[in-house]
Amino acid sequence: MKPIFFKLVAVTAIAGTVACSSQGAKGPGRALPGSPVDVAEVVTKDMPLDINAVGRVEAISTVAVKAQVTGEVLAVHFKEGQAVRKGDLLFSIDPRPFDIALRQAESLLEKDRALLRNALADVARYAELVQKDYVTKQQYDTAVANRDVLAAGVKADEAAVANARLQLDYTAVRSPIDGRTGSLLIDPGNIIKANDTSPAVVIEQIAPIYVTFSVPEQNLPRIKEFMAKAPLATEAIPGENGHSSVSGVLTFVDNAIDQTTGMITLKATFDNRDAALWPGQFLNVRLTLTTEKGAIVVPTPAVQTGQSGQYVFVVKDDMTAEMRPVQVGRTRGEESVVASGLKPGERVVTDGQLRLAPGARVELKPGR
Repeated sequence: MKPIFFKLVAVTAIAGTVACSSQGAKGPGRALPGSPVDVAEVVTKDMPLDINAVGRVEAISTVAVKAQVTGEVLAVHFKEGQAVRKGDLLFSIDPRPFDIALRQAESLLEKDRALLRNALADVARYAELVQKDYVTKQQYDTAVANRDVLAAGVKADEAAVANARLQLDYTAVRSPIDGRTGSLLIDPGNIIKANDTSPAVVIEQIAPIYVTFSVPEQNLPRIKEFMAKAPLATEAIPGENGHSSVSGVLTFVDNAIDQTTGMITLKATFDNRDAALWPGQFLNVRLTLTTEKGAIVVPTPAVQTGQSGQYVFVVKDDMTAEMRPVQVGRTRGEESVVASGLKPGERVVTDGQLRLAPGARVELKPGR
């Protein structure tokens, strides 16, 4: 056992010698490398004061198109989902029965007008004869009454002609608004009924268009305050990435707060000329109340949360990290507005905080 003991001692001594020579190669007082981090500069900029919510797109006008006369549908002049303009022809209903009714009404009108002309002549003749006592006053009054009856009949005939012409016009069903058509619910050859329960097609106006959203009632005083000064810009963000937004203006504040939810309903109007918004669509909404001038801003990833609250790591001139508590006023996307704790021009760590401690040395990642 003794020879084995001496071998172990020798190995231990050799290991100690190697360790000492390694430390000696490093050299006393040589600085350890710092932790690699990404940094960003604290800046001042104008930052909007926003309220964020989830909204739903609604058409400003929705029209269920129905026929006003009953008849056979001869033709459909649009395709499902097509954009139409106000006055565009949608359906053609067989006009022949209504054309016949119009001609009958016009014929009756001409007949009664002829009778009225004769009655007017009779009154003129009787007016001269009654003055010479060739006819009695009663005969003259009878002629006047006959004239008045025929005049009233002519007016009724004129109304009947106007109604028949209107019924004929109704055989051409036209779009009452600019919008986009939905599903076609009747095909050519079918009989369409006047004011049927089911519409022939539904048209929704999509330009301009509404986005309806709700915010907590605590925001109402500020909304009213800033809305009284200027129209409030509103952004609708239909894309999931949050980068593509559509600009609009707040145009409606409901007249009552929902007592069950404590929310107030708002509506913003968007031009939507490119049809980026679609009725029934859910999206994120950003209502801008005002713009804060000269706010102190840092990237949102720089702000960390610990047991004592929010803090950031500030990179000092000697490349050491200082842990500094901050108060964040609000966050807007990838930027946070800092109410206190930082000054413009300071550098804060945006990535690599998990490897840091107060006073630790740092190194900027390549390209930073």
